[in-house]
Order: sequence, then structure tokens, then C-alpha cells
Amino acid sequence: MRSAGVALGLTTIYVIRIVDPLVDANHMAIYHWSGRPLVLFGPIVLNFLVVWAVLTLLLLLVQTPGRTRAAVWGAIILFTPSIVLEDLGLLPSFTPAHWERLALISFAIVAYGLLMLLWRPAFAERFEHVIGFASTVLLFVAISGGILFFQLVRFGWQARSLNDQLPLHHSQIVPTAETKPRIIWIVLDELSYQQVYVNRFQGLQLPTFDALANEATLFTHPIPASIPIDTNIRTEKILPSLLTGKPVDALHSTPAGQLSMHIPDADAWQPFDQHDTVFQDALGAGYSTALVGWYNPYCRLMPAVLDHCFWTFWDNPQNGMLPGGTLASNLPQPILSVVMSHGLPRALKQFLPKDSVDTNPHIADYRNISDAADKVLLDRSAGFVFLHLPIPHPSGIYNRKTGQLTTDSSTYIDNLALADKYLAHVRSTLEQSGQWDSSTVVIMGDHSWRIMDWNGTSDWTAEEQSASLGGQFDNRPLYIVKLAGQHMGTRIDTPFHALGTRKLLDALLTQNIRSTEDLSTWAQRAH
Repeated sequence: MRSAGVALGLTTIYVIRIVDPLVDANHMAIYHWSGRPLVLFGPIVLNFLVVWAVLTLLLLLVQTPGRTRAAVWGAIILFTPSIVLEDLGLLPSFTPAHWERLALISFAIVAYGLLMLLWRPAFAERFEHVIGFASTVLLFVAISGGILFFQLVRFGWQARSLNDQLPLHHSQIVPTAETKPRIIWIVLDELSYQQVYVNRFQGLQLPTFDALANEATLFTHPIPASIPIDTNIRTEKILPSLLTGKPVDALHSTPAGQLSMHIPDADAWQPFDQHDTVFQDALGAGYSTALVGWYNPYCRLMPAVLDHCFWTFWDNPQNGMLPGGTLASNLPQPILSVVMSHGLPRALKQFLPKDSVDTNPHIADYRNISDAADKVLLDRSAGFVFLHLPIPHPSGIYNRKTGQLTTDSSTYIDNLALADKYLAHVRSTLEQSGQWDSSTVVIMGDHSWRIMDWNGTSDWTAEEQSASLGGQFDNRPLYIVKLAGQHMGTRIDTPFHALGTRKLLDALLTQNIRSTEDLSTWAQRAH
């Protein structure tokens, strides 16, 4: 029993990094998971139990004092502190310095080498005192480990119906172009106004965006819907703000994946109310609704106000596990992620399987959303359409020179070219069905290019450093409105807060905005 308790303490230290996202109080890892709950929780639970069992067996095999027991316990005592240091990096206010990591691991290696080299049977009794102290400490840690495991299982049970298919609204209303213009709202994630229209990278061709500037209304000073505006800019906060028209500065989820928002104006937490969104407004205005989106679990949050819904998020897989994977395929991923996160031989990465275009999760998200969006765009019964795509959000997945998706060297600039190509596809699809001219199309970024988040990461390139003018952040997301029947480009230079997007869409849904003059007047009043 003592060996099992000590092993539980060690297991807690060794695997807390893979357990932490699933027991975090905000539950955002669960919130964004798009696969089956068993595929998320199962591998973590099994990894925890396997590590615990292996460590227990190891400790039982070295009960007799001697060189072998000293070798095992010496490794535990000397190398565990470096792992504890890495674990402390989970704290929001602590980031271990590189020299601290290096110093601890170097000391452990030297001390362990000396222990093995100088070991004498006479040391056994004194070493047993050291083992006893270490065992007592680990038994106290095991108490936390037991609580951690209980929480993991409890939250897994509460999340068991996480992504069950929910019944949708299924409107009987079929709006026609003769009575109401179709409204198509497109959010291109991390789309920068500056990079498209102000300081475009030399040689970058964006013909679709250029065409839109000549026949649509361009907002030149959009203010992002993030709170605060220039820091901690996150899609998971901005999209609920856009949908509800309320400022949101913090979120948390239940283990079942239901969202609560902190509204700073009221200094209060409120559950996300699907009936207090622009989709409920659209239904009230006589429109049917359709949504195809990325990252946020839209179909879980708003089934009662959507007639068609598709969402996906495979990118940035949790602990290396893919939502589309199986229990067996995801099983080794958590331990592998721990090995790499604890700084053990990173040269081994070259022997790991590499993403191909067919397996890259960011590319899979783009393809799946694009295919689902095509079906909605061709469905004339979908009167109010919302599309949220994972481009030009880094990292790069496109080669603008070859015009192909890629997992090789690619940048945000390449993804801008892909965003332009996608909009050309949307336009072509609507033109072929005779719907482009008669539709109102709103195109925007949820936020601008978050240079402060990407600069300094392994994905950052010299091209991006140059395109960002040395890492300068411009907070303006792109914001364009093409009204039904509009053929002449206009500009609105009045600052416009994107938090007013719901009100703008409401004015379009109720046809209070029909012309560029109406739009300009509305924007002036909104300011």
C-alpha cells in the first residue's frame, strides 16, 4: 500500500500536465472539443492508471536495500525536481527560465553519476533515511493525486453527452430574393485591415479584396470587439460578443460544455442565451438560419435558433489527441506530449510521424468548413448565413506561389492569399446561382493579426517580421459590407465598434438599411 501511495504521488507529478486541461476550473479544453468525450477523457484516464501501475510495480521490485534500489530511488529523487519545475509552468504567474531548467537537470545528471560511481553498501542505511523522507513527501502529494483523478473521472462523466446531436430549429419560412435579400455574414479569423488595404506585403496579390473595395463599403477604422481592445484578444470571447452585442471579458464553461460570459458593464456572469443572439433576431425577421463555423461549439450553444449547423475544431489538438481519432490512436499521445514537454530528447521529433496535407488538423478544418459552407451557399432556403473560417489565422497552410495547400514553409501572408482565393470561390458560387448581386454580404475579421502572440514563436518568419513592419500591431480587423444591388465602392471613415455588428445585422434583416446612404447614416449614428 505504501508503494502504491508513493507511486500515486509520482504519477501526479509526472502526468499533471496532461490532466490539468481537463480539470481546469474554466473547462475550456472540454468546451472546444469537437469529438466524442470518450476519445478525450479515455486516453488520459488510461495513461494515468498505466503510469501509476508501472511505478507501483517498479517500487515493489526494489524493496531490498542495495545498488539497484539506490539507482531507482536516486533517479526519482534527483530528476523529479526538474519535472516539478516544468509543472510549475502551469501557474499563470510563473514561467521557469531556461537557465533554471538547465541548472536543475545538469545538477541531477552530475549527482546521479556520482551516486552510482561512488556507491558503497555502507551508504545503504543512510540512504534509506533519504528514501523515507522522499516517500513521506510523495504520500502527501498522492492525496492531491487522488483528488485530481476523482475530478478527472467526475468531469468525464458530466461531459458524456458533450457533442450529442441536438434537434435544430427547422424553420418553415423560405425567404426569396424578391421579398428579402439573402444575408451572408463571413468571419475570416484574424483578418487584418492593415495587411489587406494599408500595408500590403510587396508582391502579394489579393484581386478579390481589391474588387470588393471597388464595389462594396469599406470601414476604414473598425474597432475590435475585444475587451480590452489590444490585449488578450481571443476568438472564444469575441464571437459571443458579436453574436449577442454584449462586451465579454471572460468566459468559463461547465464540464458539459455550456458557456457562461462575464459582462464587464454589469460586472456579472451570465449564461450564454441563444435566444439573445442575432440568430433569434433573424428568425423573428422571417429568415431561416444556417451556420458553418470553426473553433466555437456553435451547434451545442444555439440549436434552437439554427435551421442548419456544422462546426469543427481539429486544430491545436488537446495533448496531441485528435477529436476525429479513436481511443486506440489517441492512447499514446498524452504520454508522448509529456515526454516532449519535459524537455527530454527533442531530437527524437525527427523520427515522429509528420503531418501531411491529408492529416494536418488546420487544413482538415479549412476543408471541412469549406465543403459544408458550399452546401449552405447553394441552399436558397438558407436566408441568413453565418460562415466562420480558420483563415488567415496562423500557422500557414497555403503556398501562394503554387496555389496549393501545404504543410511546408508557409506564413500568414500565404494565408491572406488563401482567404482571397476562398472569397473568390464564394463569389463564383453565388454568381453561378444568380445570387451574388441580390445578396448582402458582410465580410470581417473577428480580430486583427495578433502579432504580439505570434512574434517570437517557432512559426514566426522573416517574411512576417517584414510584413508587420518589425512586429508592429494594428488592432483593426477588416470590415466590409456589400449591400444587395451595390456596384460602387464607398468608404466609412467614422470609427465603428465591431461590437455593434448585431445591431448592424438587425438593421439589414429588417431592411432599415437598403442603400449606401442608409449605411453611412446608420454608422454615423452608431458612432
